[in-house]
Amino acid sequence: MFDTHVNLHGEPFSEDLEEVLERARAAGVTRFLAICDRFDNFESVLAIARSHKDIWCSAGVHPHHAKDFPDLTVEALRDAASNPEVVAIGETGLDFHYGYSAEEDQVTSLRKHVSAARDTGLPLILHTREADDLMADILEDEYRKGAFQPLLHCYTGGAGLAQRALALGAYVSVSGILSFKSARDVRAVIADVPMDRIILETDCPYLAPVPMRGRRNEPAYLTHVAE
Repeated sequence: MFDTHVNLHGEPFSEDLEEVLERARAAGVTRFLAICDRFDNFESVLAIARSHKDIWCSAGVHPHHAKDFPDLTVEALRDAASNPEVVAIGETGLDFHYGYSAEEDQVTSLRKHVSAARDTGLPLILHTREADDLMADILEDEYRKGAFQPLLHCYTGGAGLAQRALALGAYVSVSGILSFKSARDVRAVIADVPMDRIILETDCPYLAPVPMRGRRNEPAYLTHVAE
């Protein structure tokens, strides 16, 4: 199995990362995509990928942190992506729930990431919360400028965004949220996504699936997401 979204560079795994990875491998997880959420931690994420043959990484800025990187350029993202360990652009997107970054800052950052994904041919990892319509509008607008590969990470949005993104060739990623009792609407949306367009992730250390809910999430729990 391939865990397509792991957050390994922070404090939650600072003391036992190797043990966490060994448990995952024993559970059948053979590949990992380590996510960059701030451009100033890219080197830390890249170092993890370089030191493990079964880990690759991304380059990008989470929408929460868009305000912290106003000078981020498409060229900088492309340069980061020139490392052979980098196989995706992001995580980028729109998150209007918390408002950590202004909406216009998030949109500007998102469009830079789209350009980098288009230029490099790498998949674009997208985080969306309370911004479905605008996200779909931006994806369609950008796609008219040239094709790119959207990947809707940890999908919890509505059917509208899912179907509009699928029309652009997107993949939809599911996490442990799918196992939550409260996620009936999410399960209904995912039920209409073709199986060959669904990918799996843990988003560890967050969102541990049932029956591990309440614990620190880790890649070994991807088996529960798959179930």
